[in-house]
Amino acid sequence: MYEYVYQHRVRYRECDPMGVVYHTHYLDYFEAARTEALRDLGIAYRDIEAGGIIMPVIDLDVQYKRPAHYDDMLDIVTRFETMPSVRVPIAYTVQRTGDADVLATGTVTLCFMDAERRRPTRPPAAMRHTFEQALAD
Repeated sequence: MYEYVYQHRVRYRECDPMGVVYHTHYLDYFEAARTEALRDLGIAYRDIEAGGIIMPVIDLDVQYKRPAHYDDMLDIVTRFETMPSVRVPIAYTVQRTGDADVLATGTVTLCFMDAERRRPTRPPAAMRHTFEQALAD
């Protein structure tokens, strides 16, 4: 398993009139966390796309447990638990920094697609190699 922690401070504009983070912002947190997790592995989305591969979201699921509020510092824990094939399942846990209480959990599944043909494909060899090393550690 490869795990990465992305930190985000809740901005005022992300909160609803009740002072709670609006539910759709968690999807933005997940996207930022997985982008940075991949970058931490040495994989940049820009390079993936330049190589003719796109990675659309094909499935997502979020469970909201407790509210996050303005100015909270959040840890978005991102986990790649299995070797990516055509699909890439990613698990997330959101917590306040320094607090064990879980605010939200979720999974997002991406699909490797050939950008030109718009057909599913296997990940590039370099990416498979990177994940083999990361998951072995």
